[in-house]
Amino acid sequence: MKRILLIGTGGTIASELTESGLTPELSTEQLLSHIPSISEFCRADCLQILNLDSTNIAPQHWLAMARCIRAHYDDYDGFVLTHGTDTMAYTAAGLSYLIQGSPKPIVLTGAQKPIGFDSTDSKINLEDAFRVASAEMPGVSIVFNGKIILGTRAQKTHSKSFQAFSSINYPVLGVLRDGALLPYIRQPARERPEFFDALDPKVGLLKLTPGCDRRVLDWLLSEHDAVIIESFGVGGVPEAGGFYESIREGLAAGKTVVLTTQVQNEGSDLTVYLVGHRLKDSLGVLEAYDMTTEAVYAKLMWILARTQDREEIEHLFYTPVAKDILWTERA
Repeated sequence: MKRILLIGTGGTIASELTESGLTPELSTEQLLSHIPSISEFCRADCLQILNLDSTNIAPQHWLAMARCIRAHYDDYDGFVLTHGTDTMAYTAAGLSYLIQGSPKPIVLTGAQKPIGFDSTDSKINLEDAFRVASAEMPGVSIVFNGKIILGTRAQKTHSKSFQAFSSINYPVLGVLRDGALLPYIRQPARERPEFFDALDPKVGLLKLTPGCDRRVLDWLLSEHDAVIIESFGVGGVPEAGGFYESIREGLAAGKTVVLTTQVQNEGSDLTVYLVGHRLKDSLGVLEAYDMTTEAVYAKLMWILARTQDREEIEHLFYTPVAKDILWTERA
């Protein structure tokens, strides 16, 4: 029988209603008591490392989770992390870079309603997560509402309903129905995972809006080692307003600039329009293609903690990790 470690970090699934709203208060042992049926297919141990609303989860907490898994990796067959939904996709991406090639499942799950509520999705999500953690489903994934989503491809797309997460530009890895696991894709894995223990948190994000002031970008570039620009459509920046000059100055100062899109599906393509073409030909910015913003954000933190060399940054950025980027044809 598989041995699974349940790691608690807080979130709605562990919350109780207070006068000030929902707040995480339940322990992993209390969560586990709601799903006695898992004893039929696995043995579970509990470990509480955090008890936070996921809005308060930051990259240093991703590092703590990765250290916890590393410390217990040889003792268990799989891992389940309970986590708030709001930043779960960021954490899943972060763990995908901090723990690469894991042959054992590392599964994140949570809920839109606390486990103590009558109309909760907590119990089914948690039981499904244990089923995946007990199966041959290597690597980091999110299990939610009957779907198994690759950690680098998950995005929260519904704020309240139970189908909270979508798999962006990549198929789901499998589904769960009435306690049955139907795997579609098994991710490649190594004999042993490669763990990393550093992130550069100085990565900024700018969402372009019509009429956006370049001074916002100037400030972000001055305060960060890398800036992601979420552009419109297939990608580009306004010709007016000095954005090209801001990016040129940032790159000259050794900063990294990545262009991505605000559009959820199908990715960027800077070769389509002049406003994007100039960025690649004249300035040499990096392009996110089909990556999620969450994956770009976490990957840059991982890369910049390893190197500040421009060529090595580009090489690592375009090297796929856990299927995070597939469309890397560059004009």
